[in-house]
Amino acid sequence: MTHPAPTELLDLARTVALTAGALAHRRRTEGVEIAASKSSPEDIVTAADREVELLIRGLLADARPNDGFYGEESDASGGSSGLTWVVDPIDGTVNYLYGIPFYAVSIAVVQGDPDPASWNSLAGAVVNPTLGEVFTASEGSGAWLGDQRLHVNHDVPLSLALAGTGFSYEAARRVWQANVVGGLIGQVRDIRRIGSAALDLCAVACGRLDLYFERGLNPWDHAAGALIAREAGARVGALQADAEGRDLLIAAAPALYDQFEPVLTGLFERFPSDAGLR
Repeated sequence: MTHPAPTELLDLARTVALTAGALAHRRRTEGVEIAASKSSPEDIVTAADREVELLIRGLLADARPNDGFYGEESDASGGSSGLTWVVDPIDGTVNYLYGIPFYAVSIAVVQGDPDPASWNSLAGAVVNPTLGEVFTASEGSGAWLGDQRLHVNHDVPLSLALAGTGFSYEAARRVWQANVVGGLIGQVRDIRRIGSAALDLCAVACGRLDLYFERGLNPWDHAAGALIAREAGARVGALQADAEGRDLLIAAAPALYDQFEPVLTGLFERFPSDAGLR
């Protein structure tokens, strides 16, 4: 089946993300209502998460009725086109709850099964409605912040790298992640925890971070951000030849990635995760 050009798909992703971001921002100014929790009491869903995803799903279905949909807050649905939209309506929900201005709408379209190990990312948009920032990328056309072309930081040694990471909602996994961070912090410039994987990956793309790694992400957390980082020149993957996914995601300029990978491998060996933690 013939698909639209990635740039055409990006136009749709950007338009829908901006519309959804405006709704999320409006609902935030009105006050946030917690609708439910998921994996733990700390892992919350707001009413706005559900409303924004419903809006995104409807807009995409109107424009591309034969595509699949894979979102955080609703059931996945297949399509007949071979394309799937991978959506996080509000990435950084705890930031959103507390009024911290680092949350984003993340929309990507991928070819193939909605699995990061095998899909081909075609286009993605990440919108931070509070700051008015729009990060975009399409396959082979580079990454952008508005009309500014993005490039990762190059020639940064690990000892001078500003690294980003994130922590699980599950307390036991969070403790293990803190042990790994404790082993790393003396080997880098410093570490940041922003609270949104999508924005962390965009930060690597635009040079606000040199390096990002996290374990336990879901596909919708990084589908758009990983493409944006990659199109800005980052290597995005996991240990050895593994693709990015739930087990691990690493993003950095290729030379820094090569420095960091064995260090992280050593930390995982030094601090093995308990049974059941991935």
